[in-house]
Amino acid sequence: MGRIDFFFEDVARIRVKQDFLRSVIRGIAENENRETGPVNVVFCSDAYLLQINIDFLAHDYYTDIITFDNGTAQLIAGELYISIDRIKENSLLYGVSFRMELARVVIHGILHLAGYKDKSPGDKKKMKQKEDFYLRRFDVETRY
Repeated sequence: MGRIDFFFEDVARIRVKQDFLRSVIRGIAENENRETGPVNVVFCSDAYLLQINIDFLAHDYYTDIITFDNGTAQLIAGELYISIDRIKENSLLYGVSFRMELARVVIHGILHLAGYKDKSPGDKKKMKQKEDFYLRRFDVETRY
C-alpha cells in the first residue's frame, strides 16, 4: 500500500482530516479494483496552480485541480494539485461547505487517476455521477 501525503504550497496550512481523506482515496481504489500507490495531495494558491497549468499544460487559466498520473492499469498513483482559492470560491458558488467541495475535488482527482475522463459531455456526466456516489458512500457530509 502506497503512502498518501499532504502538502501545502504558497498557502497557509488549513485543517484537513488527512486520515479521513486517506480512507476515501484507498476506498475508491479498492472499489475501482485498483491498488493504491504513492499519492501526493498538494494544496496551493491560485497563482501556484496557474503557473503549473501554464508550465506543464500550456493553459493560461485558473482551475481547481490538476492531476498528474504516475500509475498503471492496476495502480492508482500520482499527484493532485488543488487550489484552495478555487475551493473557497466554488463552495460559495455551489452553496456547499468548504469541506464538501474540497472532498469532491479530491475524489475528482482520484477518479482521474483511476482512468476517468471529463472532456466530453458524456464523460463529465459519468464523472459527476461517480463523485456523487463516493461522496455518499463515504458519508462525506457528516463525517468530514
